[in-house]
Formats: sequence, structure tokens, C-alpha cells
Amino acid sequence: MGNAGPIDEYVASMRRALRGPGSAKRDLLTEARDSLLDAAEAYQCEGLPRAEAERLAVADFGTVPEVAPGFQGELTVSQGRRTAALLFLSVPFIAFMWAVIWRVFPGSPHVDEIKPAWFGLLARTTDLLQLSVGVIGGLALLAFGRGARRVRRPARLTRWLALFVWIQTPLTGAMGLVLAAAAHGPEGFSGYLPGLAVALVSDLLSAWQLYSAAHCLRCTRAVSALSSANLSAADPERSLSRW
Repeated sequence: MGNAGPIDEYVASMRRALRGPGSAKRDLLTEARDSLLDAAEAYQCEGLPRAEAERLAVADFGTVPEVAPGFQGELTVSQGRRTAALLFLSVPFIAFMWAVIWRVFPGSPHVDEIKPAWFGLLARTTDLLQLSVGVIGGLALLAFGRGARRVRRPARLTRWLALFVWIQTPLTGAMGLVLAAAAHGPEGFSGYLPGLAVALVSDLLSAWQLYSAAHCLRCTRAVSALSSANLSAADPERSLSRW
């Protein structure tokens, strides 16, 4: 960065400050850089040297602590929207795959005798939980889309969605394992390739959900950190009074 101009240094600082989906982050930074370059060119047309024109463009745009919270808010919404879409699409797909497997699995003719008395209740509870996850994903996706203007604190919604995923996904996985063990006895799916394939796909999608939710939490923490830093920079006395 030794030969970088003020605009390049500013964009690099902004890149280090922001957290969020890679493509959305690149789009925001590209838009910001293009705006800065346009402003710098306008100053150059007035006869200013390039370096001075870039410094003025950056000064007009605002400091990183001033601008970054707004950008981070957009990235947080983007990550929340991606997680909601993932839940809305993947959870019903997982439920459908398992519904098919339960019907076609070549189980023992005495499989109903193997199942304990609580099996039906746990199975229905698992189905309802999976259904609720898909519904919540759809509602969150709607809130991040058409309902964005009515959501006052989208970062908080993103955080709640992430925490829900981190509670729901392990719980649903554990319930599924209990059902599989109870329904098929000691032999399980070990020799049944379709069942193993569905289990693998389910695990991969669940891991993807947890990964996406973790990024949601990372984005919301960045929103809080940048907002606090901006508040401290704007009002140092209030910042000192907090300690």
C-alpha cells in the first residue's frame, strides 16, 4: 500500500472494517470507490492535483467510523436474507427426503413392534419443528425483502434468526438420530445406501445452516462494534463517562 492513493487507502480501511457476504461486500466497496473516483475527477477538473483531489473526495465522503455502520447494516441484512432463504428452501427439502426414506426403507416386518410407544409423538414433534423452521425462514425472508421498511432493527432480526438456527438445528438433528435408532433397531441404515445418502445430504445442509447463522452473528457483532466506535468518536466525553 506504499504507492496507494487516499482513495485506495480509504477503501482498504473500509474493507477491513466490514463483515458480510463476499459478493455483497465487494459490490458496496466498488460502489463507494466509484463514487470517490467521480468526486476526485470533478476536483481535478477544477485544477487540483490528483492527490489533493482524492483527499478532498474522501473528506466529503466521510470517515470510515462515520460511513462503515451504514454499510455494515446493509451487509447484515444481506446475510440475514441469505440465511432466511436457506432455511426456507433447505428445511422442507430435508423433511421431504426423510419422509420418502421412512416410506421406502426396507425395514423388518416387525418394525412396528420395534418402535417404542413414544416414537409417534417424537416423530410428529420433529415434523412440526421442521415445518416451523421453514415457515420462520419464509417470514424472515419476507421481512428482509418487501417488509424491510417496516423492520426498525434488521440487525436484531438477523441475530434472532441466527440464534434460532443454532438452537433448532442441533435439536432437530438429535431428534432425528433418536428416531432412526428407535425405528430400525441396531442395524440402522448401515447397509442401505439411499438412507446413508439422505443422511449425508441432511448433515451437509445442516452444517451450511449453522455456518450461515454464524456469519449472521459475526455481522451483528460488527454492527454493534462500529456503532459504538462511531458514538465514541462523535462524543468522546460521553465515551469517557462510561468508564
